[in-house]
Amino acid sequence: MFEIKDLYDLSHTLAASYLEQFTYPWEALKGIKDMIIALQQTLDLNEYEEISEQVYVHKTAKIAPTAFIDKPTIIGANTEVRHCAFIRGAALVGENCVIGNSVELKNTIIFDNVQVPHYNYVGDSILGYKSHMGAGSITSNLKSDRSLVVLKYEENGIKKEMATNVKKFGAMLGDHVEVGCNAVLNPGTVIGRHSNVYPTSCVRGFIPANSIVKAAKTTVVAKKEEN
Repeated sequence: MFEIKDLYDLSHTLAASYLEQFTYPWEALKGIKDMIIALQQTLDLNEYEEISEQVYVHKTAKIAPTAFIDKPTIIGANTEVRHCAFIRGAALVGENCVIGNSVELKNTIIFDNVQVPHYNYVGDSILGYKSHMGAGSITSNLKSDRSLVVLKYEENGIKKEMATNVKKFGAMLGDHVEVGCNAVLNPGTVIGRHSNVYPTSCVRGFIPANSIVKAAKTTVVAKKEEN
């Protein structure tokens, strides 16, 4: 249900051979930094430019002068990094992506054709091919009590939990996932392929493929007449 092979088409990321080592996507989080440093040694320098130490950007990518990119980072072909984006490092961003204004990335794998365009935080997460995060949606990657994240899911109508053995775990978005504006993806969220999350939803645990997550119904009451 939530194995790497269930969530991602690995032909759309430079991290394919790295991810193939693992069963579950959160197992890959601890080694993202080292993986990116190793990948940088394999890049074609006719296509990529090292714009600062351990920051490699494809020559067709567009980087706003106000964007901040820390090491180690790789930015793929035809990707746009917009005004005031803050890439804190350990970020692998694929081809044809949008990293928008005031977006923050940290310890993250972004597959090809992903859009994170407006005021998003993505940390300790993996975003699959053609996934999209609406304005203001974020991945919350640390529980308030700092305890290890547990993945909650349901199987045959029975509620279950799986230990992840990691303290920082944002969200794993499968391919073609759509996340609405101002949604919060709580620590340990895994969303299957082709699923949609409605705006302002608060999501936790495993969401199966081809699902729709709807926010709680808005309550509307009549005003009391003033005397």
